[in-house]
Amino acid sequence: MGPQNRSPRGLQNEIFRSQALLICALVFFLSVAGIFVNMRDESRKRDQNLLNVAEAVACSPLVDATDSESRKRLIETFDTLHDALHNIDVISVVGNDGIRRYHTNHELIGKAYDGVVPDFANGRRRYAVDGEGPSGAQRRAFAAIVDDTGAVKGFVLAVILRKHIRREILQALATFTLIALAALFVELAVSYKLSARIKERLLGFEPDAFSAMYKVRDGILESLEEGVIAADSRGTVQFMNSSAARMLGVDAKTDLAKLGQRLLSKTVESGERETNVPEHGVPDSSILMDRVPIREGGEIVGAVGVLHDRTEYVKLAEDLSGARFLVDSMRANNHDFTNKLHVILGLLQMKEYDKAASYIEQIAFVQREGVARIARAIDEPALAALIIGKTSKAAELNVRLVLQEGSGFRRSEIALPSASLVTIVGNLIDNALDAMNADERDEVVEKELLFGIHSQPGALLITVDDNGPGISSENLSRIFEKGFTTKGNGHGSGLYQVKRVVESLGGELSVESTEGVGTSFSVSFHKKGHERV
Repeated sequence: MGPQNRSPRGLQNEIFRSQALLICALVFFLSVAGIFVNMRDESRKRDQNLLNVAEAVACSPLVDATDSESRKRLIETFDTLHDALHNIDVISVVGNDGIRRYHTNHELIGKAYDGVVPDFANGRRRYAVDGEGPSGAQRRAFAAIVDDTGAVKGFVLAVILRKHIRREILQALATFTLIALAALFVELAVSYKLSARIKERLLGFEPDAFSAMYKVRDGILESLEEGVIAADSRGTVQFMNSSAARMLGVDAKTDLAKLGQRLLSKTVESGERETNVPEHGVPDSSILMDRVPIREGGEIVGAVGVLHDRTEYVKLAEDLSGARFLVDSMRANNHDFTNKLHVILGLLQMKEYDKAASYIEQIAFVQREGVARIARAIDEPALAALIIGKTSKAAELNVRLVLQEGSGFRRSEIALPSASLVTIVGNLIDNALDAMNADERDEVVEKELLFGIHSQPGALLITVDDNGPGISSENLSRIFEKGFTTKGNGHGSGLYQVKRVVESLGGELSVESTEGVGTSFSVSFHKKGHERV
């Protein structure tokens, strides 16, 4: 999915809107709850303040003032108290006779109290209630003035007007609103940054696009014949497709953490890419593994392993080898056929039509019989194609390559990789052809190379005999060394390769040679539990 399908701000806006809605709801409920609790606490504190003021005035000795000087001091003292208490609107002192001894409105001092008379029955000496007065709705507190015997001789009234209480509530609401808006702004800024970070972590894709890509990737990886296994930096398996599970023999009892550490921890530690590494720690020994480290920001965060079934590669190599050798055979036969065509053209120009027809039939018979004989004797296509191609190549070099009488190879009798057989036989025949092509003996010798292959259940014998110049005794002990050659640069690996392949398969390779007579190579395999790969 290309960048044109991305909506860089879609996810960010969606996350931002969701978080903004959540934050607004949270701020709203917290604000309402805070206001409710605050108003309840403020109401309790207000009542307590009214009661404390009323009781403090009721306990003052000045309330008993009788002469004019004492009453003057009473008014001055309670005026000072009222001025200091900004949240108290009215303080009034009333005697048993119903006359106001003090009132914040001095015009009412000495006049009769016309409001609700407090009830101090049942030993109650102070309380707060709602009421109505000349100034409107109010919250008032009553406190009893008692003498030394405990008898009530008047009361004190402390008042806060409801309009002032509403003003305080509105101020509290404004404060809470400002705090809520500030908190909302901070939370929205944080949510915006968070949504941007999430968008960045999703590589700019929308969640639906990202999930669709994940499903497509999963489908692709599950459809692969190759196994794919991925692990994090600790070696714990994070993904494994069904092909990998099948190749590795994973079941419900498999410890995936240990499996990932065994397969990929080395790659995580070294950070080096490895290809076509044989994986011997799995049930199927024909598994090859590519290991690739995963880097993010220059740091290794995991590794991916790709498992290949070597059997499929071998089969493909066998098919390609067979085709290659057939092409080589056709190329070599091209020269031989050109010569034969020249013979046919000459016979036709001489008007020897019968001889030309007979010659053509003879060529076709010999060619057909030669190919058919090899194909009947060897049922491994790649190996048969190799022998046919080498026969044509030998003819170009004036060497007669002969399939030994009684030769035969059946794949069912011994399980050996056909690619390995092609390597062994091809290098031995090429080595013999090179030796005979370089033969500088004075006498004329018909060059002949005899190839034999004999299989039986659990055993195989391959022989390549030539009548070339032979190998000297000093060179005979070194011909299997890597790089040793008597042919110049670019040679010296064929026989070494043969020896390496034969020994890896548990076979034996031997050579006998006599200078001026020829050389004989033999390769034998015996029943030792070879497995076809």
